[in-house]
Amino acid sequence: MQKYECPCGYVYDPELGDPDNGVAPGTAWEDVPEDWTCPTCGLDKDSFSEI
Repeated sequence: MQKYECPCGYVYDPELGDPDNGVAPGTAWEDVPEDWTCPTCGLDKDSFSEI
């Protein structure tokens, strides 16, 4: 699965999700809610880049 990186360095890994912020493990990037933000710096989903 494709991973996505925030400019701050946080990497969203779909296999891990972000369960502390309501995104279950196995959640594809397209299925992450649009209002989800980086748990490290708070930037929105549009700030992330594919890696």
